[in-house]
Amino acid sequence: MANIDADLEDQQSKGVFATLMADGKWMYQAGEYKKAIDSFTEALALKPSDKQCFVARSRCYLKMGGFDKALRDAEASLKTDNSFFEGLYLKAEALYYMGEFEFALVFYHRGHKLRPQMQEFRLGIQKAQEAIENSVGSPSNVKLEIKGDLSFLNIGAIQNLTKEKKQKTEKTPKSEKTTKQLLGDFYSDKKYLENLMKDEDLIEGTTKSGEKVKDIIQRCLSYLDTCTEFWHQEKPTSAQEMRQKFMQQKCTKRRNSALSSGFLLKSLDEIDREFMSGNAEGTLKKAEEVMKMVRRWSEKEVPNKKEVLGTLHSCIGNALVDLGNMDKALEHHQKDLELAKQCKLPGALSRALDNIGRVYVRNEEFAEAIQV
Repeated sequence: MANIDADLEDQQSKGVFATLMADGKWMYQAGEYKKAIDSFTEALALKPSDKQCFVARSRCYLKMGGFDKALRDAEASLKTDNSFFEGLYLKAEALYYMGEFEFALVFYHRGHKLRPQMQEFRLGIQKAQEAIENSVGSPSNVKLEIKGDLSFLNIGAIQNLTKEKKQKTEKTPKSEKTTKQLLGDFYSDKKYLENLMKDEDLIEGTTKSGEKVKDIIQRCLSYLDTCTEFWHQEKPTSAQEMRQKFMQQKCTKRRNSALSSGFLLKSLDEIDREFMSGNAEGTLKKAEEVMKMVRRWSEKEVPNKKEVLGTLHSCIGNALVDLGNMDKALEHHQKDLELAKQCKLPGALSRALDNIGRVYVRNEEFAEAIQV
């Protein structure tokens, strides 16, 4: 009798857990993130180590701007399985929105290695790299103050992650007046860094990653020297004019690239949500709209344009299968296959072949399905 009661209680607990999870997901879809969090929290009280529940609550925290809590839940989901790709993605997202772009990049890469077919990881890598470049690509983005702001010194660690190649240039002797004129607002940063180099206690210190502060400061100074040398060799009619032109070109490129990345991330998430909810028509409409936009963009704006188009062809094909339009679905899956071959993407290739085989089976063309 005791065993029967225990089994019954266990079944009831599982039923309550499933109901709480379903309620939480429904609240999330409805935009009721606080209520969704409450449901997931109750569910975790029943199953304290459920990684799917931690991931679901982490998504809610992200939507509400609670990035610390989102990170904590993402890490909790990885405790029992550090290769759990959903947990890795949410950890990377939380770090990204916390401004920890370097660490976010690490986890986007880790997730992409595990799930190369997931567009979210590739786009995450792209947006993290852009954010890093925007933060340290030019010294004007970080204004060092005499108060002792050392945030700019992260440039050393970041340059290693983004794998930027450094070009050696021969330095031309220049007077302080010329240097000040060429660097403009950056000159005060240069002087501040030079003063830091005189602080022996400071430069002998190390960062959390074990790198010497002295080496980081020296790299920053080298970067400023490279900029000075570049502007000096260009001999612009006005140093200020050259700086403005340089920054305008970089900002325009970054803005366009950032807009396209943000749009794709949001759109792919919406398409996935529509498909998972069983709305084939909504999936088809959204995917076709996004495809029109992507086709208008250049490969400079979307470096992996062909891969994105392949993903969209796959989404459209799957939606058409659900709508019963097998001929059109087959066309899109074949286009996905062609792009996968062009880009040499094993994950996308496998996806396309699976989808083509599925269409043949639905059409009862079993001989063709076997050949695929």
